[in-house]
Amino acid sequence: MSATVLTVEAAKQANIAVIENGKGTQAVHDAVVAMQANRRRGTASTKTKAEVAYSGKKPWRQKGTGRARAGYKSSPIWTGGGVAFGPKPRDYSKKVNKRVKRLAFRKALSARILAGDVLVTDDFKVSAPKTKEFLALLRSHTDAGKVLLVHTRFDENTCLAARNVQLILLRTAAEVNTEQLLRYEKIIVTNEALAKLAERAS
Repeated sequence: MSATVLTVEAAKQANIAVIENGKGTQAVHDAVVAMQANRRRGTASTKTKAEVAYSGKKPWRQKGTGRARAGYKSSPIWTGGGVAFGPKPRDYSKKVNKRVKRLAFRKALSARILAGDVLVTDDFKVSAPKTKEFLALLRSHTDAGKVLLVHTRFDENTCLAARNVQLILLRTAAEVNTEQLLRYEKIIVTNEALAKLAERAS
C-alpha cells in the first residue's frame, strides 16, 4: 500500500477549491500569528519599585556624605531594586473571524497541493502497536523526516505505535489546523479524510 501525490486536477475532482493565485496570504499570516499568540500563557511578571520588599527609609542622609542623593533602596538602578517597565501578566490572545480562518486553511492546503507535498492513500493503520511496524509503513509512503498524518479516525494500535516517533503528528481531518498544514515536510491524507478536508476548505 503506497501513497500517490495529490495533483491539482485530482484535488479539484475531490471538490477542493484550490487557490492558485496570491489570494489568502495575509489570512494565513493572521491565522498562524493568532494561533501562536493564543498559546502564550502571559504569566511573566516582575516587581516595580513600589512592590519590592524594602522599607521607605532613606539609605543615607540627603546632604553632607559626598555621595549622590538617594531616596529609597528599591530604586530600579540599584541591585535588588524594582524593575522599570518590566512585564506584567497580560492576555496575548488574538481573534480571527471564521471567514479568515476558512480562507487561511484553504490557502495553506492549496499551497501544499501546488508544491506536491500532499500524498493520498486508501488507509493508514498498523496491525500491532509496534513502532517498528509503524515506521515501516510510513517509509513505504515517504522518506520525509517531518510528516503529518491526516485520517478521519486513527485506531488505537496506530496511535500507540506512533506516540514514540518524533516529528510525526497524527491528526483527524476535523482537528488539523492551518499551522500544522504548513509545518511538516509531507502530508499523508487518507481518501476519507480528503473528503472532510474538502468540506472544511469550501
